[in-house]
Amino acid sequence: MKTAISTPAAPRPSASYSQGIVANGFLFTAGFGPQHPETDVVPEGIVAQTRQTLQNIEAVLGTQGLDLSDVVKATVHITRLEDFAGFDATYRELVPTPLPARTTVGSGLHGQLVEIDVVAALRG
Repeated sequence: MKTAISTPAAPRPSASYSQGIVANGFLFTAGFGPQHPETDVVPEGIVAQTRQTLQNIEAVLGTQGLDLSDVVKATVHITRLEDFAGFDATYRELVPTPLPARTTVGSGLHGQLVEIDVVAALRG
């Protein structure tokens, strides 16, 4: 069984996908970028974009009473690999330990520097 998650506190899907899916004790999020959910404005720079992206993810996690401490896996796409240090420092500041398993790859993104999706364990 799977349940779709939707919240106005995160950016609306721009295509055919759910903001999140709950299945088998986990919450799987879509890939979120740095668009502000109310204005669609994308902030400047990797630090601000990483912060907004993680806030968007937290909004979806929050629908299930979760936060970034519940994340067990993250997949990160960054446009410019030279932004890795700024991204990683901001991620480390906002994501509590123990840090989730993570994959970070360079990707061609449309008008943004970062996109992140996560898998979080539901609280029992």
